[in-house]
Amino acid sequence: MSSYSIKSLEHYFKVYRRSVQKPKKFWSKIAEKNFTWYQKWDKVLEYDMQKAEFTWFKNAKVNITKNCIDRHLAKNGDKNAIIFEPNDPNEAPKYYTYNQLYAEVSKMANVLRDFGVKKGDRVCIYLPMIPELAFSVLACARIGAIHSVVFGGFSANALSSRINDSTCKLLITADGGFRGTKTIDLKRIADDSLEKSPSVEKVLVVKRTHQPVKMKKGRDFWLQPLMDDAPSTSIAEIMDAEDPLFILYTSGSTGKPKGMVHTTAGYMVFTAYTFKNVFNYQQGDIYWCTADIGWVTGHSYIVYGPLLNGATTIIFEGIPSYPTHSRFWEVIEKHKVNQFYTAPTAIRSLAKEKIEYVQPFQLKSLKVIGSVGEPINEEAWHWYNDHVGGKKCPLVDTWWQTETGGIIISAIPFVTPTKPTYASLPFPGIKPVLMDELRNEILENQKIGNLCIEFPWPGIARSIWGDHQRYIDTYFTTFPGKYFSGDGALRDEVGYYRITGRVDDVIIVSGHNLGTAPIEDVINEHQFVAESAIVGYPHEIKGNALYGFVVLKETGEWRIKDNLVKEINQLISDQIGAIAKLDKIQFVSGLPKTRSGKIMRRILRKIAEGDDSDFGDVTTLLNPEIVEEIKEGRI
Repeated sequence: MSSYSIKSLEHYFKVYRRSVQKPKKFWSKIAEKNFTWYQKWDKVLEYDMQKAEFTWFKNAKVNITKNCIDRHLAKNGDKNAIIFEPNDPNEAPKYYTYNQLYAEVSKMANVLRDFGVKKGDRVCIYLPMIPELAFSVLACARIGAIHSVVFGGFSANALSSRINDSTCKLLITADGGFRGTKTIDLKRIADDSLEKSPSVEKVLVVKRTHQPVKMKKGRDFWLQPLMDDAPSTSIAEIMDAEDPLFILYTSGSTGKPKGMVHTTAGYMVFTAYTFKNVFNYQQGDIYWCTADIGWVTGHSYIVYGPLLNGATTIIFEGIPSYPTHSRFWEVIEKHKVNQFYTAPTAIRSLAKEKIEYVQPFQLKSLKVIGSVGEPINEEAWHWYNDHVGGKKCPLVDTWWQTETGGIIISAIPFVTPTKPTYASLPFPGIKPVLMDELRNEILENQKIGNLCIEFPWPGIARSIWGDHQRYIDTYFTTFPGKYFSGDGALRDEVGYYRITGRVDDVIIVSGHNLGTAPIEDVINEHQFVAESAIVGYPHEIKGNALYGFVVLKETGEWRIKDNLVKEINQLISDQIGAIAKLDKIQFVSGLPKTRSGKIMRRILRKIAEGDDSDFGDVTTLLNPEIVEEIKEGRI
């Protein structure tokens, strides 16, 4: 990505104007100058916003791993591609050069081919944050298989639902995973999920924790012996620009999780270009994103974006508080990290600890610090800027989504002046617009509206796996002709955007999007529960936490409510994962409902937030008296 670095604010505005006035020409030039293609495109873009159909680089042929790995070998084969920093700081890091990465990915690709995986097959990857996770992702891309990475914190039910939705043929997992002081029994969870996942024919198991696990004969195979016997060279599959690269599931406000489909060429071009500019990446820099590869941040900005730029990227197995709250700063010092990208949740959790955990570390290597996953609050912004960035590193507050593939709104370091709590200006090629509830564009400053994008960009998701109509309904019907993000935002007098949060029933907890409907469905399965409603409320560490209002079938069950709290959270943990457990559960005799039966969640949100200032007109409710009762019983 030597071409098209944005060098100044004047240059940004020039590039931005060109990108939105002549987007086809703009993206064509970037794609042509910075990537290796088997065959050029016939047409840069064809699209229909009403039908949510997007074709970028039509009929071009490419393989993303040729661009991530092979093209770097001649000049930078001995340069580190991946640094693995284990959970236990006493365990030595592992370093993989681009030559070694090529060999490992080739071996994995050959193993997958030997197991009958071919172009278009789906492979589920359920691994901890270890190098094999990156090898697996890249090996799938190399042979044209579609990878579906499932976060290692998800339960057996959540895993099986994702496997079944995309009928995965093969599962890659591990005996277990380390996370702080905990050991996660990934193989046992995977085994439980496979009882309900008939499409999986074979399971490859990485040995990480060395704990005893059950291996089913004929189905389960240890990975390492297969890798040892596999050839360390491979031929990359020639892929069409619009062939699917991966499916990644994100929580919906209703129904099952949505399998977002990202395709090869557009995603490649967009993640590479955004990585280069948002992190001001220069050759020789060491880059670290603390996310999990199970989320889109890890896909785009641990694996694909950095490797497309020939960068050195760190894969971190641990957590910020183990063995002490200095762990992040120790890793930055150890590896001389230049760009550091983490979540507001992590920053808030570290900011509440003694400043002595960060003070001994100079952090002189840092050039850029970034925030991802949710809007960062002002207090956290200043702590991060002052104590980690030393008031000298630009803090890029990035806004984007699983659906967007890459960063959409962000400051560009040393180019865009930063402003606390504002994501700042749109990235080149992105045309945001704020809309009111009547579908009129909001032109005034400092007025909150629905954040939409007017024009497609290369990284936009192409569909929801197996349900294109749901894709249309979710993102393209609320504001016809535009992509609707589901987020609210406002714009200041210079055009900076501030993201104000979700406008639907998706709550961002510790940077993870959690749909309320699936959690409520799980709670309602409990034999004593009649119905429930989940809302978010501010939490000093997580950003938001979950507050559950639960109606029991019989009031007599109130006597065992302490046990019920544990049972409900256990159900959620089993069905979805521990990340979706409720911080507060309030048992109520009813929920505020309209006469048509709709739960008035805005009232519940205000109660959960401790805001009694104005519940609005409650006289239209079917049961207005319930509001006072719930308020009085607030936890």
